Order: sequence, then C-alpha cells, then structure tokens
Amino acid sequence: MKFWFVWALALCVTASAADVTPHIAGIQIFGNRRVSTQKIEKAVGAKAGDPLPPRAETEARVDKIHGIVASRVEAVCCEEGNLTLYVGVQEKGAPDFELRLPPSGTQKLPGDLMKLYSSLLDNIAASIRGHNADQDLTNGYSLMADPDSRMIQLKMIPLVARDLKILDGVVRNSADPNQRAAAAYLLQYAPRDPQSSKIMVNALQFALRDSDDTVRANAVRALHAVMIGAKLHPEQQIRIQPTWYVQMMHSVDWSDRRHASLALVDLTDTGDAATLELIRERALHSVINMAGWQNLTYALPAFILAGRIAGLTKKQIDAAWVSGNLKPVLEKARQSKRKHRGDLP
Repeated sequence: MKFWFVWALALCVTASAADVTPHIAGIQIFGNRRVSTQKIEKAVGAKAGDPLPPRAETEARVDKIHGIVASRVEAVCCEEGNLTLYVGVQEKGAPDFELRLPPSGTQKLPGDLMKLYSSLLDNIAASIRGHNADQDLTNGYSLMADPDSRMIQLKMIPLVARDLKILDGVVRNSADPNQRAAAAYLLQYAPRDPQSSKIMVNALQFALRDSDDTVRANAVRALHAVMIGAKLHPEQQIRIQPTWYVQMMHSVDWSDRRHASLALVDLTDTGDAATLELIRERALHSVINMAGWQNLTYALPAFILAGRIAGLTKKQIDAAWVSGNLKPVLEKARQSKRKHRGDLP
C-alpha cells in the first residue's frame, strides 16, 4: 500500500513505535454541487479511524459515480498524528481548472543550478525536522532562517540572473517535471529590472497551470514571495494577475485550492475591488465551500475572502471568526452574488 501526503505537512506526523501507520482523523469532500457528499463518502470506502486507503483505487471508485468526471485524494497532516483525507471532485458541466498538457521538450537546467536546488531540498527537510523552517520574503524571494539553506539560496541569485532565459524555457517546455519544478522555484531569484521581472512573472503564472502538482506548488510559493517583495518595494512595479488563482479555486487538488486562497487573500488585503468582483463572479461557490472546511487553519483564508466579498471590515471579519458565528457572513457573501448578477449557480 502506498500512502500519499502533502510533502511539507507530512513531516508533522508522529507515531509510536508500536503503530507507525497513519490513520484518518476525518474526511472532507469538496467541489460537489449536485452529487451528494454521502454518495462520495460511500465510494471512498473509509471513515475516521481507518488507515489511509490507496489513493489510485479510491480515486477510481469516486470517478465511477455518475456525474463526476475527475477526482483527487490527498492526505493532509495533522490532528494528533492522524491526517484529514481531502477528496476533491469535478462534476460534469461545473467550472474547472484546466491544466496544460505536459510539454515534450528536452530543455534542462545547467548542472550547477540543479545541484543547488537539490541541496536546498535536503537542507529544508532537515530544517523542518529541526523546527527551523522560518523564511524571510521581504526581498521578494525566500531566504531561510537556517544558515546552510540561506547560503545555498544566496548562491542561486547570480546564477538565475545568468540563466534566466534558460529557466523560462525549462518551465515552459521541458518534458521532465523535476526540471520544471526546479525552474519554477528558482525563478523567484530573478533580477528586478523591468525586463527580467516580466520574464519571471509571466513564466511563473504560466507554471500555475502545469500538469504536475509540484510544479504548480513551487510556482505558487515563488509568486507568493515575489508578491510580498513587490508590496514592500513598489518601485519594482510588479503586478501579479489574479485570474489563474481564481480559476485554481475550482481545482480538484486540495493543494491548489489552499495555495490559491492564500494568494487571493494577499491580493485583496488592500480592498482590490476588481479582484474581489472576479472572485465573486467566478469562484464564490468554492470560497463558501472552503470556508466551511473542518480544519480551521485551512478554512480561514476562504472565510476572509467571503467576508471581503460581503463588504465587511477586517474588524467585523475577525469578530465573526472568533465568535464562530460564520453563517451570517457566508450568507451575506452569497447574497452579494445575487445582488450583483443573480443567484449562485
């Protein structure tokens, strides 16, 4: 049996020597509008307290449900050493997040860049185990608190400047997903002159629709760093478009939705009316669905978005969240859709 984890979060799993098998703390279904949650749970064939089921077999059973065209199962850490099983579904005719077909090119990163990236992955894993995984994003790229990881990242900066066009070509055209994932991560270290910044941002936004989930995750992380730096350094004149983040809210992949919701919170923290309207028109159902997730950490970004869409202040959103009185906020967000364009689909 092969177990599936969200790679960074899985490191929080703890188990005694007597029982090293992770178990399900709960099951969260999302993406369904017409097919009942109960029907999907029955197809999953597992319940809280059970060991994790094989991913491929579980997805195959869910895919057989009439009206469902795709599904994705992810085990996400952590509740007392156990995991929540997130089951995303794509219903026939519902909005989706369309991924690009895998490219077929032979482009590869220069050996010194790929070696640095591989070394960084090893160091980050050690940093997480040692509870030293903090990072500084104020420059627009990640600098880890761990000194060994930071030294590797600093070495990346001149090499990325040297090979920016190669990175752009790899992330767009390489058939090797490991190469594309590395390029997506490395792109955040590009120079911040107008031409280089344009190449960096366009390549990273392109990578948001990559067929490989690690490439997408690295692109989101890199863009998050770029976004933080751009806010602190407006002279960079970097603009991150919200379009693909909004579309990503329809993904069957839990990681996609999680990353997209966090990015959209960042993009709307100054009350960007155009972005909030885009979310209202294209992804409000997903926002409201995610705001009801059982894990409050993962529900909070979507709830913040719902509150902003409803026109509430930060103080009002915070008060509703602390009190646990979420339904009036979500209903107000829902009513705002009706007020603007008609009822929710």
